[in-house]
Amino acid sequence: MKKLLITGFDPFGGESINPAWESVKLLPEVIGGYKLAKLEIPTVFGVAAQTVIDKAAEISPDVIISVGQAGGRNAVTPEMIGINLRFASIPDNMGAVPQDIPIANDGPAAYFSTLPVRAMAKAICDAGLPGAVSYSAGSFVCNDVLYSLLRHFEGSDIRVGFIHVPFLPEQTKDKPSLSLEQTVAALTAAISAI
Repeated sequence: MKKLLITGFDPFGGESINPAWESVKLLPEVIGGYKLAKLEIPTVFGVAAQTVIDKAAEISPDVIISVGQAGGRNAVTPEMIGINLRFASIPDNMGAVPQDIPIANDGPAAYFSTLPVRAMAKAICDAGLPGAVSYSAGSFVCNDVLYSLLRHFEGSDIRVGFIHVPFLPEQTKDKPSLSLEQTVAALTAAISAI
C-alpha cells in the first residue's frame, strides 16, 4: 500500500488549538490506496519544513500533504502554488518575524503543487462541503513549508501539496468556521481524489 505523510501545525498566534493538527489526528489510518502517517510540526520558519523532510527520509512516502490554518477562509482550500517569500505579520513560535526575505536565494519565484489540486477541491464540494482552489498560501510558515517541500522533492517521485482549513467554531465569534467533523470529512474527500 502507498504511504501518505500528512502533517498539521501546532497552535500559534496566541491560539490554544490549531484545526490543522486537530483534524489530521482524527483522519482514518487508511484513505483510498494510502496508509497515513501523521506528524505534528512546529509553526517555525525553516524548522517546520525540515521536520517534514526528516520524517520523509525515514518513512519514504509517496505523497506529502501539509495542512494549515487559514483563519478567515470559509472553505477547505487545496493550494495551487508556493512562493519564494517569507513575510510575517505576527511572530512564528520562535519569535521570528521575517520581512520580505526569500526562502531560497537561488530558488525560482514559485513552485506549483504536484497534486491534483482542482480534483481535490471538487471532491470536497462533491462531499457537500465548502471547498475551493486557492492561489495563495500566504507568506507565513504554511507557504514556507509548501515552497520548501516542493523545492526539496522537485524531480523526485514524491508528490507534494498543501491544504488550508478554516477556524474551528470555538476559535472565533465573527469569522467563518467549520466544525472539526466537517474539516476531517473535507480532508478525507480531498485525499480520496489523489
